[in-house]
Amino acid sequence: MATTAGDILVESLIDWGVEVVFGIPGDGINGIIEAFRIRQDKIRFIQTRHEEVAAFAACAYAKWTGRLGVCIATSGPGGIHLLNGIYDAKLDGQPVLAITGLQFHDLIETHTQQDVELDKLFSDSCAYSARIMGPTHVENVVELAIRTALAYRQPTHVTMPVDIQSMPVDKAKRSKRNIADHVSSMMARGGQLPDRTQLERAAAILNQAKKPFILAGQGALGAGEELIEMAEKLGAPIGKALLGKGAVPDRSDYCTGGVGLLGTRPSQDALEGCDTLLIVGSSFPYIEYYPKPGAARAVQIEIDPKRIGLRYPVEAGLVGDSRAVLRELLPLVRRNENRDFLAEARKGVGAWLDLMEERGTRTDMPMKPQVVTHELNKLLDDDAIIVTDSGTITTWAARHIDMRGTMMFSCSGNLATMACGIGYAIAAAVAYPERQVVAVIGHGSVSMLMGDLVTLRKYGLDVKIIVIKNDSLGMIKWEQMVFLGHPEYVCDLEPIDFVKVAEGCGLRALRIDDPAQCAGQLREALVAPGRCLIAAV
Repeated sequence: MATTAGDILVESLIDWGVEVVFGIPGDGINGIIEAFRIRQDKIRFIQTRHEEVAAFAACAYAKWTGRLGVCIATSGPGGIHLLNGIYDAKLDGQPVLAITGLQFHDLIETHTQQDVELDKLFSDSCAYSARIMGPTHVENVVELAIRTALAYRQPTHVTMPVDIQSMPVDKAKRSKRNIADHVSSMMARGGQLPDRTQLERAAAILNQAKKPFILAGQGALGAGEELIEMAEKLGAPIGKALLGKGAVPDRSDYCTGGVGLLGTRPSQDALEGCDTLLIVGSSFPYIEYYPKPGAARAVQIEIDPKRIGLRYPVEAGLVGDSRAVLRELLPLVRRNENRDFLAEARKGVGAWLDLMEERGTRTDMPMKPQVVTHELNKLLDDDAIIVTDSGTITTWAARHIDMRGTMMFSCSGNLATMACGIGYAIAAAVAYPERQVVAVIGHGSVSMLMGDLVTLRKYGLDVKIIVIKNDSLGMIKWEQMVFLGHPEYVCDLEPIDFVKVAEGCGLRALRIDDPAQCAGQLREALVAPGRCLIAAV
């Protein structure tokens, strides 16, 4: 039974089905932490070593499970540290609730210690950010924050002064309008189906296509069967934005791989050469990789109405869940008997795979990073969860790892922040302890938040961390030299012995530096149970 404001907050989380929260205790949230302690048999607290990791883990937990991710941090600097992960959730459209503390309610804005008005600070990153004003305010605010996060797939935030957290409920007085128990933890789901007129218009456009192409994004995850069926009807290649990598298997007869800078040549050729573009659940941000405006007719399926036509001019916009919309659209689409465009794209896929095989099997020294991801691909379970961080390693993971079965893949997409990898891996192992979890992370990224390697040991999380060690901020160096034509500057990093760091954090660790031994060493590391770091040099 709830006796304090902190109790009401935690019981509200439990009522909404929250099973895990990521964070760090602190004196600005003592009342809430006590409420978690009392209910530790109902809700699990995963203690991270840095609040940023907690926020990344909450974002990733939402990605992996489709459920609400929750993170908590103390007042002032603790809450500030959450922001990068919360922006990751905002830009990738994930339901996350951030909980923070404030200083004593009657000392706020008096230059007291850690006097940061976090409700204001989070107002840009969150769809809803509110300050709890007393015990009778908690349920109303937390319920609305959770509902908003789930309904709009955006992060939300609640913050509570530390003294209010421990205020007794039985002594709290309600205003005359705040009737007890007037809120509900029931979540209403919309039909998420498009207008019939738009459906018929979309079908008419697709039925006239001679060179159709399907661009699948994060919103197409879970609609793989429908995407394949649509591709078969249209005779269309399917290219995938990075966050949509898991939408269809990479070795499908219709898939041409990723699009854009990290993608494949056949996907990009097909995207640029199509006369009709079907965008499914994607706001792929690199506009320069789309066909030139007017070169192709376009239909877009998108759950968020404001994103219709955001990247490319469309003639039909179908608002709704990708899977449900495709099911409505498929009966209206005729089979295109002309398969020339698809055949040409498939021919390009064959040449691309040959190129990837050549690059992934090089034996020259020093060992090339493509060799690591190429060999890793052969060793992954069909239900593996793959994490990658931001940098050149994103390219190697995107190009050399083939999605198949029920595999999942994610990274920081639109924010493209470094250092998300360990937090994402922690969340994957917490959500699915029985599945293989592998994180491919770069030297620069892992060194930012490597203190949370010890979190893998603390909770017995079976995660394999592969660090591509090049003693450099490789993507930035490449951009300076190739994009700008400048000599590289301040991109080289002081070397770190990641094997020793990992061993100090209680992980098994090994070094791979010989391409001839790479496959065997990776196999040994992945088969052995328990956490492990592989430094690929």
